Amino acid sequence: MIIPAADGTPLFVQQRGEGHPLILLHGLGSHSGWLDADLHHLAGTRRVIAPDSRGHGRSGRPANFTLADHVSDVLAVMDALGIPQADVMGTSMGSYVAQALATTHPERVSRLVLVVPKASGQTSGTAALMARHEDELRDLTPQEVQAFLLERMFAPGTPQAIRAEVARRTADDHASGLAQTPEQAEAARRALERFDFRPGLPRVTAPTLILSGAHDPLNPPPAGAEIAALLPHARQEVLAHSGHFPALEEAGRYRALVDAFLGEEGVGVGSG
Repeated sequence: MIIPAADGTPLFVQQRGEGHPLILLHGLGSHSGWLDADLHHLAGTRRVIAPDSRGHGRSGRPANFTLADHVSDVLAVMDALGIPQADVMGTSMGSYVAQALATTHPERVSRLVLVVPKASGQTSGTAALMARHEDELRDLTPQEVQAFLLERMFAPGTPQAIRAEVARRTADDHASGLAQTPEQAEAARRALERFDFRPGLPRVTAPTLILSGAHDPLNPPPAGAEIAALLPHARQEVLAHSGHFPALEEAGRYRALVDAFLGEEGVGVGSG
């Protein structure tokens, strides 16, 4: 379905299942289709809503936007679907949007799951990784740049089949037109410049699960530990054999941790 943002930007939204609502927020440069495994699995026990963030996927791609626009878009989706409060699960960029939402509108968030997060940054993690490999990336095509960066986000020893799956998804996005142009990718990265949620995190009351990959080059475990230390009701789990893709690299443990946390009795269950 398409839901208009406050400024009229069209937002593509997937929705499945019934029960307490859970909003899934994807990472930089991807779209809700990259969360299909979570969407299908979690829709067995709850109402799952997965938007394509502006600038990504099937949503509108304005030339300039901000992290605050991403938060406004989540609120627009919630309001359009009649959801006063939801669990929110964000991965990488999605974890930044989830933290921004929880610090500015804590009453809208019942639980938080933050996957490979950080609480502050001068640039996106992807932009920082690109800067570290500037010479190697200089003469590559946009698709080759994306493949180069993705390969470096895995833990050592990640099976080739998992690496190939990410490469396949990337190629499919380029073939289907879902991949960003270089200009669109740059706009998406600019939206993540100079953010810092740390001052507001102590005011967030939502129970929070933080999942970090032990070998994540973008948002390593100390970044997740910093968030856990600032939130009143948070715990961190480090996945020992994961980089930036724990949902793929350690799918079994990742899913078990998420299921156990979201299935805990108490906050938010049955509301909304």
